[in-house]
Amino acid sequence: MSADNKLQPTGSPGSAVGDEKYNTTVEQVQVSKWQSFKDSFKPADLSHIDDPNLTDVERAALATANDPLSRRLKSRHLQMIAIGGAIGTGLFVGSGSTLRTGGPAALIIGFSIIGLMLYCTVQALGELAVTFPVSGAFATYSTRFIDPAWGFAMGWNYGVQWLVVLPLELVAASITIGYWNSPVNPAAWVAIFYAIVVTINMFGVKGYGEAEFVFSIIKVTAVIGFIILGIILNCGGGPQGGYIGAKYWYDPGAFSNSFKGVCSVFVNAAFSFTGTELVGLAAAETENPRKSLPSAAKQVFWRICLFYIVSLTLVGLLVPYDDPHLMGSSSVDATASPFVIAIQNAGIGGLPSVINVVIMIAVLSVGNSAVYGCSRTLASLASQGFAPKILAYVDRTGRPLVCIGITMVFGLLCFVVASDKQQEVFDWLMALTGLSLIFTWGSVCLCHIRFRRALKLKGRGTDELAFTSQVGVVGSWIGFIINILVLIAQFWIALFPVGESPDPAAFFQKYLAFPIVVVFYAFWKIYKKPPFVHTRNIDVDTGRREMDLDLLKQEVAEEKAYIRSRGWWYRTYKFWC
Repeated sequence: MSADNKLQPTGSPGSAVGDEKYNTTVEQVQVSKWQSFKDSFKPADLSHIDDPNLTDVERAALATANDPLSRRLKSRHLQMIAIGGAIGTGLFVGSGSTLRTGGPAALIIGFSIIGLMLYCTVQALGELAVTFPVSGAFATYSTRFIDPAWGFAMGWNYGVQWLVVLPLELVAASITIGYWNSPVNPAAWVAIFYAIVVTINMFGVKGYGEAEFVFSIIKVTAVIGFIILGIILNCGGGPQGGYIGAKYWYDPGAFSNSFKGVCSVFVNAAFSFTGTELVGLAAAETENPRKSLPSAAKQVFWRICLFYIVSLTLVGLLVPYDDPHLMGSSSVDATASPFVIAIQNAGIGGLPSVINVVIMIAVLSVGNSAVYGCSRTLASLASQGFAPKILAYVDRTGRPLVCIGITMVFGLLCFVVASDKQQEVFDWLMALTGLSLIFTWGSVCLCHIRFRRALKLKGRGTDELAFTSQVGVVGSWIGFIINILVLIAQFWIALFPVGESPDPAAFFQKYLAFPIVVVFYAFWKIYKKPPFVHTRNIDVDTGRREMDLDLLKQEVAEEKAYIRSRGWWYRTYKFWC
């Protein structure tokens, strides 16, 4: 009897025995499918972390290391998330207000400094995420390597940031449509974009990865195309305007507001790089983080240099900082994009609409990332005991459904676009996100410093690490110090705004994230009184996927020896790519 025949009921439809057995089998299949469907919504068993002898830090380490998230992200997903995942309104639109406030030289200086800091940070994050591909990534590392109270603060700080970004980006997408003078009510476009984001995230991490793969290809292609076009336009190859060169650096000038203008660039630059750290957050849902993450971490260097520094240098050459179209620049006004203005000033028709389509796609990409980043962070917080247990609920397909639902419910704030109070609401929502990432990135650098210190105290070395930061602990110190300096510079700018008199409301809109982090930290410190994690007590093993360290050391040594045996071109490629 064949395998197919074994699956058929005995008897045949049409006979008494056949009908009875046939119907019974159909009912059994239906019940089986229904039971399988119900089982897919049962939360994973995490009873192994309820041991009363475990400390809070140990419990958090075990819970995040064993979260039942789906490991379905492939190398190509991480590559594109690393290269183009952070390209959004900060680059395409927000750079306009930055250019207006600081000038072209300040734009390059500010983005270069933040880019250097971010390169060091992502290298540190890459080393930690390859070693510990756990749920929550940097928020979890803060709990394990610094202080549970600081982990609580960093987790909620990061989660709230993405919670706020989602409705902002959905409204930005609807406003982008306004470029074509659409007669359709913006609320209708918001509903369409909202439905798209919900649909993508219902497919779990696979849906997020595939969507970001496509979005990133489009964004990267657009930026490369603009760079080529920008060089042509600057050399006089456009329909009008002639040779431009560096004339806008002389008139109206390279700097708009001297040193204060440079300082004003920092936070806008940090906002533009939002999402770069998602590579680390995605480590827990990656098939093989040891192979995929190192390449993704290295490619951040090329994104910073090529897609930000080069493209913004061209923007500064093509658009003067006193261009009247920049004066209305805001994070949700695509008509004030310096990329669009540069093409319009050259007299090229049609292309501004193409750039606007790319901006809309970039906005949707950031909205998609917001759901992913917020839901995974909230689930990690619940696993660590920092949030209600219901948020740790993950179905059998690896989706944190409750967290996704909460994120999407909060995203309904996007319909404030129909209100006459939308600008006031946006200003305060943006205030929640302004400095959030500075704290996150600084914490990553500090976690890396303390992790390396703990390894040294335990008499262990970097030979047991599959990937090490190319800039080492020195790079993490550089990144940490730059983050501190940015906080100081932003405090000065918030207290004494560029071209404006001091205003309490304006100050808190620029610096609100700081007191929020302090309140989060103080609340958990007072409520739970967790002790600071001493370096000698840091757990450097829980969460590793490769537990056989001797085998890992051997494999790493063999890989390094193979690279050294190849030509200089191959060694160069492996180092940078």
